[in-house]
Amino acid sequence: MKVLSITARSASFTTECNSAYYAPAPFDVLLNGETAVKGEEKNVFSLFNLTPDTEYILEARGEKLSFKTACETSFLSVKDFGAAGDGLRDDTPSFSAAVACAEEGSTIYVPAGDYRIKPVFLKSGITLWLDKGARLVGETDRTKYPVLPAVAGEGKSRRNFGTWQGEEANCFASMLTAIGCRDVAVIGEGVIDGNAQNSDWYVNHRVMRIAWRPRGVFFNRCENVLMQGVTVRDTPSWNVHPYFCKNVKLYNLSLYNIPSMPTTDGIDPDCCEGVDIAGVNISVGDDCIAIKSGTLELARRYKTPCRDIKITDCLMECGHGGVVFGSESSGGIENVHVERCIFRGTERGFRIKTRRGRGRVGEISGVVFKNIIMQDVITPFVINMYYNMGDQTGHTEYVWTTEKLPVDELTPIVGDFEFSDMKCTGVCCCAGAFYGLPEEPIKRIKLKNVSFEFNRDCQPSFPDMKEKNEAVKCGGLYFLFTDKVELENVTFSGVEGEEVVCEGVGSVHRK
Repeated sequence: MKVLSITARSASFTTECNSAYYAPAPFDVLLNGETAVKGEEKNVFSLFNLTPDTEYILEARGEKLSFKTACETSFLSVKDFGAAGDGLRDDTPSFSAAVACAEEGSTIYVPAGDYRIKPVFLKSGITLWLDKGARLVGETDRTKYPVLPAVAGEGKSRRNFGTWQGEEANCFASMLTAIGCRDVAVIGEGVIDGNAQNSDWYVNHRVMRIAWRPRGVFFNRCENVLMQGVTVRDTPSWNVHPYFCKNVKLYNLSLYNIPSMPTTDGIDPDCCEGVDIAGVNISVGDDCIAIKSGTLELARRYKTPCRDIKITDCLMECGHGGVVFGSESSGGIENVHVERCIFRGTERGFRIKTRRGRGRVGEISGVVFKNIIMQDVITPFVINMYYNMGDQTGHTEYVWTTEKLPVDELTPIVGDFEFSDMKCTGVCCCAGAFYGLPEEPIKRIKLKNVSFEFNRDCQPSFPDMKEKNEAVKCGGLYFLFTDKVELENVTFSGVEGEEVVCEGVGSVHRK
């Protein structure tokens, strides 16, 4: 057992079981000899309502662990600042007053109730605690939201506040917004409800009206960020968006959006360093976790990859993809480790979306998946260097041609990937599609101890979004322009046609 995070009033732990997401059997959690949780089912769990600056002994699954909660400088309830919590009155001023009055090391407490709010700006050194039964309900009138400008100031005073899909752009502030904060936490068993289905956020969603849509929670250039336990749902766009952040910890979150709602990703680490995602349940209308590093212009300006990302013990259900890279990935994505996760009913499992024009400021490489279960995932693996969505440039011959073009500053680089100890059942389209470029092949793909069982009753579909596409049913692994393919103990049940198809592949090692 291991401590993941501790605040003054909460703590998160992992049992480090080998099973994916769920523990092998339910277990009780004892705190100082008394039952704190009965019948816990997940590998990662959190405790709340703890006392600051107090020592505890935790017992679970036959192990003991001692820990001490952090100190707290002050405890402020939003009710003391006039919040009604009746779902009718605008409680934004009360929240803002509580934040303004909180000194570093303070906890701002939100008791049970419905709090109708516009964006609330957090600050360094505070913890916002949403107790069980507390619900923040987003304002539906976009004209009441402040706008974060794409850029303010010039020269050395230039600052980037707003962003949209990998570019500096005017966007609305999010329900919870933190800019340039350190040591900021949002914890508890409460709900952050964007209330987007009752607004016009999803109408003409690809058109900017006043500014681009807000996220549920937005951290811009923050350091030492913690979100723990809370539910984020029905957001205007992405649920949780860390942007140019360092040391981000996201534990035991529940992220929900209606499956039909557009561009409502779960978590989007964007040009971040050191992101730990554990015990999160995601079911959304787009990608569950989408790792990004900006468009080419942003990458050239800041040269900041998204790197050192760890994703463990997560359950990813409805979504276009489970763990997705891109499509804004020009700064590079490095060192991503995914382990003990379940992908259930997503369209793709692991997916990379890139194309010519994304550039080679950074490389996508150093990716490891281990101990993963995929259930009813249409296509478990996709690396697509011909991705045609996002704007009209994706439909040009420059993007879709498989003829060898000169390597230049617009040619993306896709490197090294390892997938092991994985079971994929209910596969429909194909086991995997790895589309490299002839002038810049995928460097290395290794699959070890991976099994595929196919759903023979499914309909043909496309492995991924690219021009000159063909629908496939129960296909095997397809490799196009890949330098090195390593397959060890890879099995297929119910595949139609060849298990492994290679075109333009340097070497294939199968055993």
